[in-house]
Amino acid sequence: MGEIGTDDRGLAEPMGAVKEEGILDDDDEDASPVEQVRLTVPTTDDPSLPVWTFRMWSIGLLSCALMSFLNQFFAYRTEPLVVTQITVQVASLPVGHFLARVLPRTRFRAPAMLGGGEWSLNPGPFNIKEHVLISIFANAGFAFGVGSAYAVGIINIIRAFYQRQISFFTAWLLVITTQVLGYGWAGLMRKYVVEPAHMWWPSTLVQVSLFRALHEKDESAKASRQISRSKFFLVVLICSFAWYVVPGYLFPTLTSISWVCWVFSKSVTAQQLGSGMLGLGLGAFTLDWSTVSSYLYSPLISPFFATANIFFGYVFFLYVILPISYWGFNLYNAKTFPIFSSHLFMSNGTEYNIPSIVNSQFQLDKDTYDKNGKINLSVFFAVGYGFSFATIAATITHVGLFYGKEIYQRFKSSQKEKPDVHTKLMNKYSDIPAWWFHSLMALSIAVALLLCTVLNHEVQLQWWGLIFACGMAFIFTLPISIITATTNQSPGLNVITEYIMGLIKPGYPIANVCFKTYGYMSMQQAVAFLSDFKLGHYMKIPPKSMFLVQFVGTIVAGTVNIGTAWWLLGSIHGICSDSLPADSPWTCPSDRVFFDASVIWGLVGPRRIFGPEGNYGALNWFFLIGLAGPVIVYAFHRMFPNQKWIPLINLPVLFGATAAMPPATAVNYNSWLLFGTIFNFFVFRYRKMWWTRYNYILSAALDAGVAFMGVVLYFSLTMENKSIDWWGTAGEHCPLAKCPTAKGVDLGDGICPVF
Repeated sequence: MGEIGTDDRGLAEPMGAVKEEGILDDDDEDASPVEQVRLTVPTTDDPSLPVWTFRMWSIGLLSCALMSFLNQFFAYRTEPLVVTQITVQVASLPVGHFLARVLPRTRFRAPAMLGGGEWSLNPGPFNIKEHVLISIFANAGFAFGVGSAYAVGIINIIRAFYQRQISFFTAWLLVITTQVLGYGWAGLMRKYVVEPAHMWWPSTLVQVSLFRALHEKDESAKASRQISRSKFFLVVLICSFAWYVVPGYLFPTLTSISWVCWVFSKSVTAQQLGSGMLGLGLGAFTLDWSTVSSYLYSPLISPFFATANIFFGYVFFLYVILPISYWGFNLYNAKTFPIFSSHLFMSNGTEYNIPSIVNSQFQLDKDTYDKNGKINLSVFFAVGYGFSFATIAATITHVGLFYGKEIYQRFKSSQKEKPDVHTKLMNKYSDIPAWWFHSLMALSIAVALLLCTVLNHEVQLQWWGLIFACGMAFIFTLPISIITATTNQSPGLNVITEYIMGLIKPGYPIANVCFKTYGYMSMQQAVAFLSDFKLGHYMKIPPKSMFLVQFVGTIVAGTVNIGTAWWLLGSIHGICSDSLPADSPWTCPSDRVFFDASVIWGLVGPRRIFGPEGNYGALNWFFLIGLAGPVIVYAFHRMFPNQKWIPLINLPVLFGATAAMPPATAVNYNSWLLFGTIFNFFVFRYRKMWWTRYNYILSAALDAGVAFMGVVLYFSLTMENKSIDWWGTAGEHCPLAKCPTAKGVDLGDGICPVF
């Protein structure tokens, strides 16, 4: 989220701490001009290492399919565990070494049509290049940082929330085209943001550091009493696997321990303050790792600088702005609605009946909408949108003021600079033909146009909307790639795309989310592809191998994503609905937010909510606040250049600290911040050797253990309708946290009191 650099240990640090960089002396003219790269990336290569091995393809395909299944499976759950690329990066190493020991070494001669030559199931020791390609496969299963294919959310809201139908073929095409379209943009941008040494992609250095750590000989463990990394991984995985049966089945209340609610069982205000899932989460904590890593991913991976920025932004929003807005000013009739909710409401505090304003053509029924009245948001959701507006605007001015000159100089120098040692080493390998990218881009656009014409009745997006979305993605891919490659900050286009399409074509919810997905995700995919290409560049992976692994992995991952979603949507009765039992884990929090966004921006449209016809027009001022904020910070920085703390005020990070809320809740943030501080501040500072050896491995093992037990619990108990019922399975016991506190509001639910 913030401007993150990386030092030689793989620990991120603020860009403000990065030394001034420049071209090296003639004696070192081949070295990278970026200090972090010189300290982290090896400058040697062994072209003889085999990469197209049976081990790479088997482990890679299996890990890609498994990660895609697990991430999609858990995406529907209240605490949606996300299995990251690092999990496979660590777990695949012992599997690769095992296959290298047991597979036969017999050599065969390939047919002449395949080039002849010899091949073997086991060409030798498991090597680092195979490992990198397996990790690239896994990243496709991780949907390149998103968790699962973004377009699956469209299918989820159509079937689970709008209760309409879409064919599996249309759904599959939608997922695949949105995932693959970014290849075209990536192919056009590679020479600008991958090959130049100044385009250094800080996030990839963490991966390089971990690969080197995993493949270095573990001599220190042999010479001391330290446990080896592989044994440590196995021990933690078993413990995590065994423990998750407690919060995952036997004692779900441990997911959010809100003791304030237990003490003040009849106080609405106390439960609003203490609830970790429906309130401000004061004192709330968890004993469930899936809660810790659900929405912000593992806190053990986040650098402490980013964690600290998120902490200040989170505290400012949740414990300053929100209480003042709710209890102080009753902003937007806040007390009529829950303090923390992503649902949409009527003016009297009851939940809005969205299906009633959708006509038979899957468009807005204006007469019914006028009769029902305007849509209302909880003060948390409304102010959260305001902060998202400010984040978008602040990103533009912050990057422009603090890093604009640096980015421009790096980009300019990257066009003139001589190839560094890494580019020279990569020149030994055959490059990817340009027509591969162009053909794939043309095919993706052609299939997407087929969706928008022949199957328009299912996706609503018209051909001109697709072209417009592709144009936006293409225009923004290069500047956002440059920003990401130099500052590790990747601005998103999701809210902007929603806003624009909502203004152009209100009343069409699916058209809006399709436009957002094609415009936003194809750009994000391009940036992710380019990041992986840079990882391959640093690790000296043949470019054609990178391309094919990325492409195959994307197709496999997208297919598994939609297959898993289709299965769960059809097999779990009432999935994502409000009619589920209180202890049901299938609440689909992310899809709920996606659905509400489709209503706000697509079905109803921004004019009726954030425009003159709505209640929340004043939130547009947040755009101006976001634009002006970094200007003020920059002015103080120029006035007081000796104050080193001023440039560390990162308003895009502060404004966007709570961007994951909703669906993330206070207990997610509380636990994430706690674990992040413990491991990446205290452990790193006082037990650095332990951190260096085990930190990433601990994260991967905890994720893997929870994921495997979660699947076991589902297939062995949930599918068989076997459950237990006692106090520990009834949630966090904060029923009053969702109650309004305005006078005279009666929801008639028998739970909330009337004030």
